[in-house]
Amino acid sequence: MTYKEVLQYMFAQLPMYHRIGAAAYKANLDNTIALCDLLGNPQHNFNTIHVAGTNGKGSVSHMLASILQTAGYRTGLYTSPHLKDFTERIRVNGKKINRSAVCSFITKYKGDFERIKPSFFEMTVGLAFQYFSEKKVDIAVIEVGLGGRLDSTNIIAPLLSVITNVSFDHMELLGKSLKLIAAEKAGIIKTGIPAIIGETQEEILDVFTKKAKEMNTTIRFADQLYSCKNYSMSGKQSQYLVMDVIRNQELYLPRLTSPLTGLYQRKNIVTVMAACEELNNAGYPITADEMRSGIRDVIKNTQLAGRWQILSKHPLTICDTGHNEGGMREVLAHLLSIGCNRLHFVFGTVNDKSIDQIISLLPRDAVYYFCRADIPRGLDAMELYTKARTAGLTGNYYSSVKEALETARENAKSDDLIFVGGSTFIVAEVI
Repeated sequence: MTYKEVLQYMFAQLPMYHRIGAAAYKANLDNTIALCDLLGNPQHNFNTIHVAGTNGKGSVSHMLASILQTAGYRTGLYTSPHLKDFTERIRVNGKKINRSAVCSFITKYKGDFERIKPSFFEMTVGLAFQYFSEKKVDIAVIEVGLGGRLDSTNIIAPLLSVITNVSFDHMELLGKSLKLIAAEKAGIIKTGIPAIIGETQEEILDVFTKKAKEMNTTIRFADQLYSCKNYSMSGKQSQYLVMDVIRNQELYLPRLTSPLTGLYQRKNIVTVMAACEELNNAGYPITADEMRSGIRDVIKNTQLAGRWQILSKHPLTICDTGHNEGGMREVLAHLLSIGCNRLHFVFGTVNDKSIDQIISLLPRDAVYYFCRADIPRGLDAMELYTKARTAGLTGNYYSSVKEALETARENAKSDDLIFVGGSTFIVAEVI
């Protein structure tokens, strides 16, 4: 099978949550266990860090991988979804998996897949584990796909479990309350394995502390140990966010620079600091200079994209993958802090997400360009426009993401700002 044929097989014949939604979700780990048994359980051949959370888990995963790579460890990185090409999901020392390796894996096990019937995500997890084993990684950072307890990645026994935060997303699968969603994410906390929680959220604090007690393990809240202060950017088109990292009220890393310039990244950096401290305790020494270099070079080392990414400067055009209520609050807080004459907002979302709350957050004085990502889950642009107009937003709908962005660029003056977001898949089409 050619690479194109392999992708068609994976996307079309096997359910893929990020394209078709809840119909692809498997409420147990049976298929993943069967698939990994078939592969000889490669996930046991290397150490791992498990990263869950509603927002920030991708950035945290990439920063941790970049730091470990900088520290000299052969590092695997598994993330999802991809923006442009499937191979982005599986990396070793920042290098994407070869397309030939993807083809070989699918061709070799195609008959077994038809017996086990794994979902797209289950199959991809198996591929990642086997690839990391073959490449003899020292450690792999494994990002949870959805939730935690029943996620396909949750068959690993990591050195460390990390949960960034909890917000409302995928409620139809994870639960309608923060406590229920938190309980699903807490499902990655395992017996005797330390856990780091990125953000202290009082309403769900007991969910994590109770789970840690049940699992007889330690739990630490990163924002109670670290903070970021004196942050700045050298103008609205800065390529770096600069801050002082404080640990226990004392200066720890002065003038840390990050190419991930979204202000919300401060929370992620705090989480990364706490995780690195735990990794030092677990036998993976990491120096302060390696942390500094790993964060500074995260885009170069791991090719992370879509996080407050500047697409062009005249006019300033920015995209970000934040797409749920918590993520959009953080994105909008940064967006509204940037001075501009007028904000042009290219916006789209998916059809199985409750978007009324997100629409209520959007600024009323922006001009909107509503569009639909080219995936089955994409919400119809006219339907989105109708909902938004009812909520008092001004704009129009377009037949494609490309047309929406082109129209925004035609309309925007040099001192205006164009923002593209609302969905990972909208961002994927403009990068």
